[in-house]
Amino acid sequence: MGIEIERKFLLAGDDWRTAVTSTMHIAQGYLVDVRALREGMTRASVRVRISGEKAWLNIKSVELGVSRAEYELPLPLDDAQTMLDTLCNGVLEKIRHHVEIDGWLFEIDEFLGANRGLFVAEVELPDVHASFPRPAWLGREVSSLARYYNVNLIERPFAEWNDSERDATDAKAGENA
Repeated sequence: MGIEIERKFLLAGDDWRTAVTSTMHIAQGYLVDVRALREGMTRASVRVRISGEKAWLNIKSVELGVSRAEYELPLPLDDAQTMLDTLCNGVLEKIRHHVEIDGWLFEIDEFLGANRGLFVAEVELPDVHASFPRPAWLGREVSSLARYYNVNLIERPFAEWNDSERDATDAKAGENA
């Protein structure tokens, strides 16, 4: 079974931009929407993603937190584009920036469209208790806040959040920071 162990953070500055090693555009949509997830009608999110000339199907278990089952399967690019165009309820677009710090890869997502203005840094870990660098630009942890999950950003984009949602602190999200 594939397991993804990933921590998500907001950004506390933009000094990361000087350390970007690569950038790519990503478009993704979900074949199982957030309503089915929220109502317990499914145990996994199913996503189609295109980045450059590559495409894949991604399946993740629905648990909140840093560790979830995950599977990725390659798709033909034309099939993935057709799926995004005809089977997905909305498409999320973002620019992903790669930043390496002391051998660790941080993926910084700069969201576009109705999610413009939202930046989230992710780091994948070998185990849930692994320590990793904490550059000054790494802000508050949001790994356990569902509103920051991409599937939720399609249904309720960042542009629709009120000020308290954008600024709220969360005990669960902050306890690992």
